[in-house]
Amino acid sequence: MLLELNVRDIALIKEAEVNFREGLNIMTGETGAGKSVIIGSCMLALGAKAKSDVIREGAESAYIELVFSIDDDSRKEKIEAMGIDTSEGTIVISRKISPGRSVSRINGEAVSLTQLREIASLLIDVYGQNEFQTLMDEEKHLGILDAYLAGDIRKEKADVAEAFRSYKAAKANLAGFNLDEYKKEHEAELCRYEIDEIENAKLKEGEEEELEVLYKRLNNSKNIIEYMDRAHGLLSENYADSALMYVEEALRYDEGLKGIRDELNDAADILNDALREISSYVSGLELSESTLRETEERLDLIRGLENKYGRTVEDIFAYRDKKAERLNELNNYDENKLKAEAELKRAEDNLKKACDRLTKKRRDGSKGLCERLEAELLELGFESVKAEFEFSEKPPAENGADRVCLKASLNRGARPEPVNEVASGGELSRIMLSIKTVLAKSDDIPTLIFDEIDAGISGRTAQRVAEKLALIGVNHQVICITHLPQIASMADTHYVIEKMQEDDRNVTSIRRLNGDEPEGELARLLGGAEITESVLTNAREMKKLACEVKERKRTEAR
Repeated sequence: MLLELNVRDIALIKEAEVNFREGLNIMTGETGAGKSVIIGSCMLALGAKAKSDVIREGAESAYIELVFSIDDDSRKEKIEAMGIDTSEGTIVISRKISPGRSVSRINGEAVSLTQLREIASLLIDVYGQNEFQTLMDEEKHLGILDAYLAGDIRKEKADVAEAFRSYKAAKANLAGFNLDEYKKEHEAELCRYEIDEIENAKLKEGEEEELEVLYKRLNNSKNIIEYMDRAHGLLSENYADSALMYVEEALRYDEGLKGIRDELNDAADILNDALREISSYVSGLELSESTLRETEERLDLIRGLENKYGRTVEDIFAYRDKKAERLNELNNYDENKLKAEAELKRAEDNLKKACDRLTKKRRDGSKGLCERLEAELLELGFESVKAEFEFSEKPPAENGADRVCLKASLNRGARPEPVNEVASGGELSRIMLSIKTVLAKSDDIPTLIFDEIDAGISGRTAQRVAEKLALIGVNHQVICITHLPQIASMADTHYVIEKMQEDDRNVTSIRRLNGDEPEGELARLLGGAEITESVLTNAREMKKLACEVKERKRTEAR
């Protein structure tokens, strides 16, 4: 859920920090206090286009920060798959807006607006007079239907996804059979040439390393012989034997020198062995130009093959095997192509059957969703409502072959038309509220923001809207701006947005109401400029009744 909203130098806001809570968060304030700026700040942080006048006058830049808590494992996995670390259990989305440019970050890492919007879509939905993405975009109507059907179509959706993957694989396989006779024979000849070249080289594992050692020794044999001759000459001086002779003489006078005598004997033996080994090594290190040339040519051959077919001998063998497999395919090209065509036909048939089963489930289930939406909308003040999902076919994809459009008739006798064409902004907000009420348990977006959900309503309809917002608050965090006391009375947490003067300038602030303050704000909404004791009493009674209704509704929902 959304934990914090931090705003600096946006419009009339110099600096504001809001700590949101679970359930229904209500924000109220006088007209012109800057309520729309709060929602606008959220939208800017989530990637909305920033206008040139959004930066507070006199400030160099504007800054917005949203802090979300993440405790759902599936949501964590989706966000992690986008390259964002969720190990701390929080996501911090920020945006700094300067004249002519802006920078968005998630957990301190700069991201594009596309990345930002993709991740934000998993965390929050904002519904304002101009932000009804889900209803305005017909591509998202299918998501509404599928969210309602959820478990009822889980198997069918999984079958379609699997069938589509098989279809794509079969289609890609057949696409490889695009050679005419000349190209087929040319490729086969090339395969045979490459296979023969590798086979004729008779490569062995580890051969290159052994040849490199041999080449280094042969190529430097003159230097090696020169150095070994010098070493042999120095050892041939036989200083160890001379030292031993003198120790033997001294031993006649002191038996205690036997240990030194024995050590010199050992040293003499070691030196003699070294002399013999040097002589043997030098005599065996005959400089052979032919051997050097053969070694060099063999290394050139191996390295040439590695440049063409792989970095190692193992890679070359893998390339050979791949070409042998391809040659076999080419030798049986026509037969394999017929098999690939048959496989694609089977995959197409399976995909169509899977899509048909999913379509039937969706069509049947859409009737129940429409009935529930109609009932909800009647409760929200619509005199006559008829809702339906219009189905049309699109090319099969991982999500099926259905294109759906939510249509509605809001006037008696009128033919249902797409909701984005027949509903006003206020009506769209109530339609979306109805959808969210029906989907309250299955919708997995944790935070919902409603701006001006109360546009054009009052009285009993306002009370119904308030109850539904409270009901959605059972399974979601809801943030709502309102000017109606019926809705404000349902708040689990109530905030007031105020405009005041500071240094001869208007600034907007927001604070959470505590104690009896919510009743006082309700009294202002009820009574206007003058708040009498009777208005306060009415406000307290409204808050008490709202708490009772809210508790009853939420108990029923659970």
